[in-house]
Amino acid sequence: MQLSFRHVLSSLVLGTALSTAPALAEMTRSLNMNGATGLIDMPSGDAQDDATFSFSIGNIGPITRTTLSFQASERLSASFRFQTWRDWDTIIPGDERETDRSIDLRYQVLKEGKFVPAVTIGLQDLTSRGMFASEYIAATKTFGDRLKVTAGLGWGRLGSYQGIGAPFGDRPPVDPTGTPNADQWFRGEAAPFAGVEYRINDSWTFKGEYSSDAYLLEDDERGLIDRDSPFNFGLEYQRGPNVRMGIYSLYGSEVGLAFHIILDPKSRATGGVVGTAPVPVKARPARAADPEAYDGGWVTQADAGPILRENLAKRLAADGIAVENLAYTATTVQVRIRNGRIDAGSQAIGRTARALSHVMPASVEVFEIVPVVNGIGVSKITIRRSDLESLEYTADNATLLRERITVTDAGAVPAFSLGDENLYPKFRWSLKPAVRLAEPAKGDIGLRLSGSYDFAPGLVLSGSIYKQLASNRDSATPSTSILPHVRTDSGRYNEFGDPALERLTLAWYAHPAENFYSRVTFGYLERMHAGVSGEVLWKPVDSQLALGVELNYTKQRDTDGGLGFDEYDYDVVTGYVSAYYDFGNGYLGQLDVGRYLAGDVGATLSLDRVFANGWRVGAFATVTDVSAAEFGEGGFDKGIRFTVPFNWALGTDSRRGFGMTLRPKTGDGGARVDVDDRLYESLREYHTDGLDPDWGRVWR
Repeated sequence: MQLSFRHVLSSLVLGTALSTAPALAEMTRSLNMNGATGLIDMPSGDAQDDATFSFSIGNIGPITRTTLSFQASERLSASFRFQTWRDWDTIIPGDERETDRSIDLRYQVLKEGKFVPAVTIGLQDLTSRGMFASEYIAATKTFGDRLKVTAGLGWGRLGSYQGIGAPFGDRPPVDPTGTPNADQWFRGEAAPFAGVEYRINDSWTFKGEYSSDAYLLEDDERGLIDRDSPFNFGLEYQRGPNVRMGIYSLYGSEVGLAFHIILDPKSRATGGVVGTAPVPVKARPARAADPEAYDGGWVTQADAGPILRENLAKRLAADGIAVENLAYTATTVQVRIRNGRIDAGSQAIGRTARALSHVMPASVEVFEIVPVVNGIGVSKITIRRSDLESLEYTADNATLLRERITVTDAGAVPAFSLGDENLYPKFRWSLKPAVRLAEPAKGDIGLRLSGSYDFAPGLVLSGSIYKQLASNRDSATPSTSILPHVRTDSGRYNEFGDPALERLTLAWYAHPAENFYSRVTFGYLERMHAGVSGEVLWKPVDSQLALGVELNYTKQRDTDGGLGFDEYDYDVVTGYVSAYYDFGNGYLGQLDVGRYLAGDVGATLSLDRVFANGWRVGAFATVTDVSAAEFGEGGFDKGIRFTVPFNWALGTDSRRGFGMTLRPKTGDGGARVDVDDRLYESLREYHTDGLDPDWGRVWR
């Protein structure tokens, strides 16, 4: 077998050297069966393109791995993995452990050059129970446009076969609580691994590898597979840029299958959003040619305001934009808008400015556009009409226009302002299919009836009822947590709350002073907790920093999804001091310090990457005074989250999307009440850090 592997490698190298075939495109950075950049079962030194998001399913006999991976930067990537074993208790009856969740991190310390390989250091399963805990250093070099060669050294699980010694000392026992086992990293026996990738053509790739994973758990302990050889071979098929699949001969006894979906959040799957075309800016006549057009006497006409507002509302309705208020003088107009459909704030601003150029008399030179979210103005974008007229067909017109506009605090509604009597009070409702996932392969589908009643600007009554139609969730069992069961009984809410009142709240949003915003929400805040939640946020429109304070009083609801409360009558006061910071290039950081639902005190650190088209991928970790033993399996609260906007995939105007939060293990420590429309995310879209990344769409 060893001779055969060397023979294959030699043949590939020789074939590449002698090949006279035309040059192919750059070799794809492929994924392994763990959903991480690599060979077949081993990692490689490559890194995916920046921002690549992938979903992978790998199957080896009775073992299935489902993985989400994200290339957070050009060098750093992370993976979240669910591993499932069928027939887990074949050898040890009664042991019901069938799944494991783990998190990986990889960092490419050296990019590939003409003479140097790409080198990556990785941590696998760094915060779980340590069943797959391992570390590695992998180097990959590309030869020509067909061949890649990888060699590496692994520790932990990847150092379990044919080790060469422990260069950094013995490996201590794993801490099974789920806290990072940093004292284990790169300790213990180290073992080499290696492999090749040979691209036959643009669609097909051959892979071969020598594995350093002895599969002690699955082979020796459980008898789930037979590991007869360290060599793996396979063929992979690439279908376009987004789909890759493979079939493999593994460890001399098993057949493996892998399927990968590779997505690029930086670009839209459909190539762009298909919507109504913008109308051109209506240019005014030259003042010298028609001086009467610039006469401001029209402001004295009693019916001027209602007519202007009605005409503007008709034009903007086609784009899903409602006119909240209109105020004007002979030279300036301020319009407050509610954007209900367009996903980019800059595009909504551009459509409004165009509409104003058609509606407002020629004497009006200054357009003040105030986006309204939850009834409050969040910023004021001031545009000179003459700049719109002169720049519309100029090269790089978006950049030039951005240099000339100002973004400031929205301020108060002008004293003389014409509101739309049809906006308040306003009732809206919808009945739509919904999906609730507990993990990538388990959850339920159902119908969600939602409704809202806007009494006045900033005062909203809203709620939702969910009815389950089908589910593959496991039956819920009562939690054994020693902490108040603020989250670990969530399965019982899914099982017994059908149908369930998810939310029923009365919320008041306000802008009490310059740079300050507030929210008070009362009622059934989420499916597990009811009460009152209040928040104040300081966020200047042009600041990268925001500061907030939140205070909540909640009682735990009954599991039946009705109006009652749980039998233990658990209530708690929670609160947080929060700091938000925009690091630029779409990276947002958040630090929350305070008291959580289980009464524990600590802090949550979050880092998200937000893309101009609505994609969002992030990670978070919460550490409180709850010990790892009290928290239970997982050690502390941590996880990843992502949001995929529907318009990215469908190419139609929509502000809706699909989001999910994944945790290695749900515990009661570090839990927060889930309140809709917290202030920072509601407001940020129309501040400079939200407008600027997608400002190019202002002319669309």
